[in-house]
Amino acid sequence: MKKLLSLLCVLSLSAALLAGCSTAGDAGTSETPGSSSTPSDVTEMADPIDVNVMALKGPTAMGMVEFMNEADSGTITDNNYHFNITAATDEVSAALAQGTTDIAAVPANLASVLYNNTEGGVQVLAINTLGVLYIVESGDTVHSVEDLRGKTIYASGKGNTPEAALNYVLTQNGIDPSADVTIEWKSEQAECLSALMAEENAIAMLPQPFVTTAQAQSENLRVALDLTEEWDALQADSETPSTLVTGVVVARTAFAEEHPEVVSAFLDRYQE
Repeated sequence: MKKLLSLLCVLSLSAALLAGCSTAGDAGTSETPGSSSTPSDVTEMADPIDVNVMALKGPTAMGMVEFMNEADSGTITDNNYHFNITAATDEVSAALAQGTTDIAAVPANLASVLYNNTEGGVQVLAINTLGVLYIVESGDTVHSVEDLRGKTIYASGKGNTPEAALNYVLTQNGIDPSADVTIEWKSEQAECLSALMAEENAIAMLPQPFVTTAQAQSENLRVALDLTEEWDALQADSETPSTLVTGVVVARTAFAEEHPEVVSAFLDRYQE
């Protein structure tokens, strides 16, 4: 906009100078200084556009709660944000691939899958969740990763970051995820929570805010292990230490390239 305004000003000034030269000595056609004006549309703001946003239930959507409330209340007016929260990873993937959503909060590993499957049609905008994965039990038997050996673990997120994180922590501690433990994969975190509440000495891998929800419902539940702490301990002596990244914000590349100012505004509000 600034470049356009500068160009218009230069053109207006050039036109005034040329007109002045062509009418020099002609008193009846002299130009009045400052008579040129800038078109009104130069200073107009871009019209709001519809922005479709999706997120998965759990930690990937937690960071959007305040943003969603402000959008619903009409506090935010720069664009028209439409939020959709789902428990199905496939639904988010399909929406991004089909162009029915523009921005999404997804598990970190899903972002790489989407990038490859769409041949660069999806790009990462920002990291939105670190860690927040815990081993919770309705007993007092787990005090180290080794204590998980031979146990059954209820978990959700198969094929996504939770499975990758759990497998990494188990494997690096000498536990074979396919042979030394039994992992019962559930379709939603709520199912893991139900199993945890229903059985004595049950063990589940849960993210926030489900951990807090679980402990609010039963004082017998305890956080046995913080997978972020376990991950960091394994990385302590690494020459290139990594961080447990749980979720990221992605956008359709075509949308980001067509509306860079919208993406920038979204990230500014999202990260406030």
